[in-house]
Amino acid sequence: MRASFVLKPRLSEKAYALSQEPHTYVFQVPTSANKQAIANEVARQFDVTVLSVNTTNVVGKPKRTYLSRSGKFVKGVRSNFKKAYVVVKEGDTIPVFAADEERAEKEEKLTETLKKASDKAEKKTAKKTKKSDAEETK
Repeated sequence: MRASFVLKPRLSEKAYALSQEPHTYVFQVPTSANKQAIANEVARQFDVTVLSVNTTNVVGKPKRTYLSRSGKFVKGVRSNFKKAYVVVKEGDTIPVFAADEERAEKEEKLTETLKKASDKAEKKTAKKTKKSDAEETK
């Protein structure tokens, strides 16, 4: 086993949901990596305290592809890989989905400013209609 390896985050809806509430992050790791090596690597790369690591080996699915040149189907198998579910300490976070959260915050601020602008425009039109109604009654 190498001393260090690349941690690839698994970007799926399930992985995102896990990262929000119980502080569990999902990574794709080499099949030869053990739990201790994964915990050490996550702690080293992201400066967090790792509480636990669960791993699962995912067997590649058999797939077939149609080759248009020969008019035949070709059988193949997707690669096997290993997933690691890493639980970090309560206050620690890993910026895996930081870009999504930043984008959501920007969209929220934009909607707030648009709402304020529309409220301001409504108030102006309401004042104008009150003035015109008052002039008509005179």
